[in-house]
Amino acid sequence: MSAISYYTADGLKKLREELDYLKSVMRPKASQDIAEARDKGDLSENAEYDAAKEAQGMLEMRIAKLEEIHANARLIDESNLDLSKVLVLSNVKIKNQTNGMEMKYTLVAESEADLKTGKISVTSPIGKGLLGKKVGEVAEITVPNGVLKFEILEISRE
Repeated sequence: MSAISYYTADGLKKLREELDYLKSVMRPKASQDIAEARDKGDLSENAEYDAAKEAQGMLEMRIAKLEEIHANARLIDESNLDLSKVLVLSNVKIKNQTNGMEMKYTLVAESEADLKTGKISVTSPIGKGLLGKKVGEVAEITVPNGVLKFEILEISRE
């Protein structure tokens, strides 16, 4: 049995869109590629046919994986989240106590993490270290380079 994953409405929508695209566009294309390769002659020596069959197998594995994720996905009800401590979907402003640098992150499910947009996973070392902390608390987070200390400056929701 697969683990339950928690998603924002936007993250769940993206998952559904990808699954729909793979089923409605890519699956028929894979079948068409196989049919075209089959028409080119002897299947025992047809590398194009073998490649098309392998691509179809990879596509079907991806579809099965996404269907499993979707079946175990749960939508996060943001209205019930506690604003006094860091939770999933919290916007957290933190200050590195070593260099004084301030950063702002949004804690999201692992599948929605994107550091370029300031979204970090709750399963990452920093995400795990921040979970449950309140404003004013210092999170000591063990990373490969040692221990980082972050002071929680602000917690909000968008």
